[in-house]
Amino acid sequence: MTDSEKKEFTEHLEELRKRLLIVMYFFVGALIIGFFLSKPLIYQMQNAPWAESIQMHAFQVTDPLKIYLLVIVIIGLVVVLPVIMYQLWAFVAPGLYGNERKLTLSYIPIVMILMMIGMAFGYFVLVPYIIQFTFELSEDMGIETTIGINQYFGFLFRTVLPFGVIFQMPILVLFLTQLGLLTPMFLKKNRKYAYFILLVIAALIAPPDLMTHIMLTIPMIVLYEISIYISKIGYRRHLKAEQKAIEESLDSD
Repeated sequence: MTDSEKKEFTEHLEELRKRLLIVMYFFVGALIIGFFLSKPLIYQMQNAPWAESIQMHAFQVTDPLKIYLLVIVIIGLVVVLPVIMYQLWAFVAPGLYGNERKLTLSYIPIVMILMMIGMAFGYFVLVPYIIQFTFELSEDMGIETTIGINQYFGFLFRTVLPFGVIFQMPILVLFLTQLGLLTPMFLKKNRKYAYFILLVIAALIAPPDLMTHIMLTIPMIVLYEISIYISKIGYRRHLKAEQKAIEESLDSD
């Protein structure tokens, strides 16, 4: 490695360190926001319409504290996500073409919107259905269900948060395509492997119920197909930006 390459590598590390510190500062502020919002949010989740008949128990003295702190951290991560996205964009922006910088910057609010839609889908659609199914199954089997707060909130988070991430698939694919790291051809070629991974994810989230598994899998497959279409658009834009940069470079010479 030459001296210039070492200097450039050191500058990249320093830039990354600066971006991480900014994220950490904002995360601390987001935790303070989470401290004030956690109790109302926990109350809402405990008293949701589908949870009215559920009696929640703490099997350990520290269970309520664990849930309280976990909700604070989750709120903090959601609040700080736009900052994380902007810092990521600012770190990679120097390597993008001019029009790509503006385009990828506009992805940040879209990421937040998609995440909220995904979490809402998990919370208002999947959670009630899964709870209803499992309770009806317990009743048919003559089993009295006793639920600990750790188990209840763990189930909520395992169902809601993954869909907040999964619903960002199209915008993530578009972003990676704009960077030239992904192509629609690659997505098409590996479609069957992607479907298998999505089936495994659905199986990890869903109880042993075919309908619930289908309800989880179909949205993810639809999102993957949408991602392929969006990747085509991003790939064409990436090729145009590359061509334009080459032409400008030739003109300057």
